[in-house]
Amino acid sequence: MEDVVIAGAGPNGLMLACELALAGVRPLVLERLPEPTAENRANGLVGQVVRLLDRRGLHERLAGPLGPPVPAFVFGAMRLDLTLTEPNPLTILGVPQKRVEAMLTERAAELGVEIRRGHELTGLTQDADTVTVDVSGPDGPSRITTRYLVGADGGRSATRKLAGIGFPGVTEDRTLSFSSHARVPAEFVDAASGGVRVPGHGVIPPFFHYRTETGLFVHAPFPTGPLISTVEWTDGEEAEDEPPMTFEDQVASVHRVLGFALPLDPPEGDGPHLLRRLRGRNTRLADKYRDGRVLLVGDAAHIHSAIGGPGLNLGLQDAAALGWKLAAAVRGWAPAGLLDTYESERRPVAERVVMHTQAQSALISPGSNVTALRELFGELLRLPGTVQHIADLMSGADVRYEPATDHPLDGRWAPDLVLADGTRLAELTTTARPLLLDFTGSLGEELRGWTDRVDLVPGQAPGEVTALLIRPDGYVAWASSSPEPGDTERKALRAALERWFGSPVDM
Repeated sequence: MEDVVIAGAGPNGLMLACELALAGVRPLVLERLPEPTAENRANGLVGQVVRLLDRRGLHERLAGPLGPPVPAFVFGAMRLDLTLTEPNPLTILGVPQKRVEAMLTERAAELGVEIRRGHELTGLTQDADTVTVDVSGPDGPSRITTRYLVGADGGRSATRKLAGIGFPGVTEDRTLSFSSHARVPAEFVDAASGGVRVPGHGVIPPFFHYRTETGLFVHAPFPTGPLISTVEWTDGEEAEDEPPMTFEDQVASVHRVLGFALPLDPPEGDGPHLLRRLRGRNTRLADKYRDGRVLLVGDAAHIHSAIGGPGLNLGLQDAAALGWKLAAAVRGWAPAGLLDTYESERRPVAERVVMHTQAQSALISPGSNVTALRELFGELLRLPGTVQHIADLMSGADVRYEPATDHPLDGRWAPDLVLADGTRLAELTTTARPLLLDFTGSLGEELRGWTDRVDLVPGQAPGEVTALLIRPDGYVAWASSSPEPGDTERKALRAALERWFGSPVDM
């Protein structure tokens, strides 16, 4: 019998597999596709997930050391001046999704995870102790029994459907988007900024969502190949027997959106080159993230507009939040209700992503009333407090799980500390072990009974914080700024240890 079966070897399923393996559980990953897809579904990562990868030593494998936050971003096709924030929470990792998947596949193999490709989930039943899954594979049908099943199999999740979990939401059928690799001729490229010079519009900055009264235009000169994207609004009626998209369709869409026949050249090289047309968009959120021993992660639990790039930020952090809790349940030390906190913590985060992507979609819609709304929003986006609020929202820096104390760090993402000896917090979290950072030198005794699950890190205080209890997913479970924590704080520490890491072992 397997401990955990994960349906789906996309980035979310692979990240969960790595998190489980770090926690001492070797999952089995089933993937419907026989080979990794050549299609690139995302072109980078935005927000707290970049720091999460850094704290697992994975950022280095993708792009070297963690870089500084970006000075500007976009919200609803409007410039977000991040120099007005303090701190600036928005960090970006500009690597294509297929590279992220390849790296996570490699990492999972290093950790001993088995991935079976060409295996599709076709049925499931569960009882109080196990889940039985029916699988169609290269050698015919088979049946696997597991203690837990996790659906990381995307927006059309077979796991979710077979478990009978509802997926309510809305479908917006008036949008028509085109995306393709394409080159803008040099005479239309602004040498200073890399933007596109368009008569009647001026210079459209690179990677900027540029709205007109008829649609949206994006020119993204990625190192892996320049990308052109457009979004238009239609009457919602899909043509029967619509032929496959052509490069000329992209050129025509750019003309309609900009009102100018911007010439485009086909991409260079052998490819594969993107050529994609999508009608409509869905916003949906699963009724629940857990049904008995079946759980959902990533797009299987939530789908939304890709505007602002929140998808992998949300999904990969789902995986980090679920991994250690599910491993605790498998290994037998999970306190009562721990696994239920996966949904109670992560579903509200998804609700806020749904909210801000829908708000951004409204801001890029056509019409003079939207133009007036954008003018007002433009005024608001010159206010530092507004910019900070939106930047925190888009990055996920505003997430605060239910705190146990009134300390401002309790329940929040642990700050990027550097200890007095130069050690970065990210260097201490690559193993995904819970940590008690004790800069007072007096809390070791409080950890007795949990040393098999929580590591003690002594050192000198890098600032006002004197002690932090950090969960494997990077969030603070208890914090202190006292040079010598008193009885009340020590009692709160022991309560936090028991709440998140189970009963102490008799020493």
